[in-house]
Amino acid sequence: MSDLREFMRVRASADGAETVTWWTGDVYAYLPDDGPRHLFGFEGVNVARAVEGDGGWELLTREAAAYLDPASRDPLDTWDNPFTGRAVDVQHVYNDPVNQRLRGFTVPTTRLGGTVVFNTDILLAYPSPLKVADYPDNSFSDTYRAMELFQFFAPAADLEGEASSVPSTLSWCRVSPWLPWMEMAQRPGALVYHCRGAKVGEVPGNLEAFFGPMSAPTEWSAPNQSSWTTFVDRRKF
Repeated sequence: MSDLREFMRVRASADGAETVTWWTGDVYAYLPDDGPRHLFGFEGVNVARAVEGDGGWELLTREAAAYLDPASRDPLDTWDNPFTGRAVDVQHVYNDPVNQRLRGFTVPTTRLGGTVVFNTDILLAYPSPLKVADYPDNSFSDTYRAMELFQFFAPAADLEGEASSVPSTLSWCRVSPWLPWMEMAQRPGALVYHCRGAKVGEVPGNLEAFFGPMSAPTEWSAPNQSSWTTFVDRRKF
């Protein structure tokens, strides 16, 4: 097990400096008696600041990610849904903020030779912002259920040093309901995201060109944004 300061050195920087984590991967559909199917490429970035206080840590972040054509790896404007036969507008990810308060727990670790793996499994179940009665084409259930499964890999030699930020790579798997903009209604099935990435020096140029400049928050704010809450907000206008 690792204390939270060790994890913050791997995930962000324990001195409050801004850090950037980039990832790339793919999104698959998993349906009963069909597939799996490769739907999208996926590339994104998270800008983070770790702040210590009140017996724990605040991880202050913003994140953006683009859904890509799986062959060309170019961002999509529209998507021809093979399950419904309808073309839909693609809603890329821009979540501002995505903040966490971390207190009173340790992060499981595994030593693999000269590498230490930090494991964080986030299991989610809470009332969906999209009630089926209000959004019958866009919501699978009145309860949002998903899994975010992270592994962060850091060199053991760097962890033994005193640096506030330790180089790291990551693996991320996400299992979630259909995205609201896919207009899948209550069709059985799920999305599986499979990505890998690393802590990098700056937001990659292609993502900055697509989303604009990004920086980490400097103070706590709530509530967090998600693709579900963003979809609701856009429908209000």
